Amino acid sequence: MKIKAPAKVNIFLKIVGLRGNYHELISRFVKVDNLYDEIEFKKGNFDRFTIEGCENIKREDNIIYKTFVKLNEYTQNPAIIDFFYSHKVVVKKNIPLGGGLGGGSSDAASFMKLCNEVIDLRLSLKDLVEIGSKIGADVPFFLYDYKSANVSGIGEIIEKFDEEPIDLEFKFIDEHCDTKKVYENYRKKIMKNFEIGLANRLKNMPSKEILTTILPLKANDLYESAINLCPKLSPFKDSWFLSGSGSTLFKELNENSSNK
Repeated sequence: MKIKAPAKVNIFLKIVGLRGNYHELISRFVKVDNLYDEIEFKKGNFDRFTIEGCENIKREDNIIYKTFVKLNEYTQNPAIIDFFYSHKVVVKKNIPLGGGLGGGSSDAASFMKLCNEVIDLRLSLKDLVEIGSKIGADVPFFLYDYKSANVSGIGEIIEKFDEEPIDLEFKFIDEHCDTKKVYENYRKKIMKNFEIGLANRLKNMPSKEILTTILPLKANDLYESAINLCPKLSPFKDSWFLSGSGSTLFKELNENSSNK
């Protein structure tokens, strides 16, 4: 009983408004199938919900545990708790933490999908998305399982975007970008006028065109804030795009690409 939890990149990310403490955005999410975590259910005897593979995170802080709690609250189905007395969750992490690649959100979505299948919960996609939206803003995207989508609002509006797949290369910076701090810094020090017109134009552009015609700092409104907090990103700002709030960088893979 195993499932892959793929990463994602934000081809562009534009902040277009505020909703209380949240930032409304328009962004292109593209799934990265060749970079993924693995979630597996293994048999055994356990006196509580058990997760292996995330030993540096407290169980109560683990997004998979939080998803388990929300599933129970939503379904009120005792079969879920019973199942995890006889199974543990084993996570094989390949997606870097704090990299802006959605690893935690993907793990949460994949955990729900596997539970729905294995425990036969018979939850609809609408049900799963309703649960997922309470766990994290990126979770609904991974539940829809689109290759590419425009995501707006505070992550709850997912619109499939049909386009040719693109090959990407990545640069993993050895520095953790705290998502909350990047957004807070953006709001306090960088936020000026919202580029709503550009955001709506980018929505209709293929990802390949964005990566070849738009400057990386223009494509992601969080880039400057991330550089403020993670200076190691600065040397790459002219040629590498930033995914989410960082710190992973990417660009289109082609025969002339280099890791400079």
